[in-house]
Amino acid sequence: MNAPPVTVTAPDLRAPHRHIAIEGPIGAGKTSLAQRLAERWPMRVLLERPEANPFLERFYEDMARYALPTELQFALQRVEESRQSADLLAQGSAVVTDFIPQKNAIFARLTLDGDEWRLYRMLTEHLDATEAPVPDLVIHLQASPPTLLARVQKRARAEEARISEAYLRQLSDAYDQFFYHYDDSPVLTVNTEHLNLLESDTDFALLIEHIETMRGRKASFVKAG
Repeated sequence: MNAPPVTVTAPDLRAPHRHIAIEGPIGAGKTSLAQRLAERWPMRVLLERPEANPFLERFYEDMARYALPTELQFALQRVEESRQSADLLAQGSAVVTDFIPQKNAIFARLTLDGDEWRLYRMLTEHLDATEAPVPDLVIHLQASPPTLLARVQKRARAEEARISEAYLRQLSDAYDQFFYHYDDSPVLTVNTEHLNLLESDTDFALLIEHIETMRGRKASFVKAG
């Protein structure tokens, strides 16, 4: 933490966007980055609460058996979180989240097969998602599956102990495919393989610069190792 402080920012420290969402596979660093951006700019941070899903630990123990209730619980949870985002934005707050509602389908399509996928689609079509705000910018975090697994193992959450590198590879590929077609918001794709956005002020300053100077709908940021 001895690097020079971040200097690339607006003089009044206002966030360059009212609503920034951060996405990416498990272990990419979404929550840590959301919290740090909220500290950098006057933004309200709204985080996912995986610990509030009572099926999650059982899902990692037996994915085939518990995928459907796990994904339905998350779908319900994200509807409520999207409403909270909308309320904060309506009150004039700038908001940073570590999710977008569309991630429901990324995970569900990966974990559900056949009849369960069709049932999931039918049930979730009845959820009221009309209040979900569209982010002004989505930051898509990437890292290699071995790096993601190392990060997951380092944080040592009990419910994640059974996550495999193969599952993280499938999830990473699903995210890449999703964002290849995603066009609801501008997307800044950030490869975090050689970035330490939590502890390095220099790396964080590089990201801030890319956020503030991004033009167009798609951009990428890769720091060489």
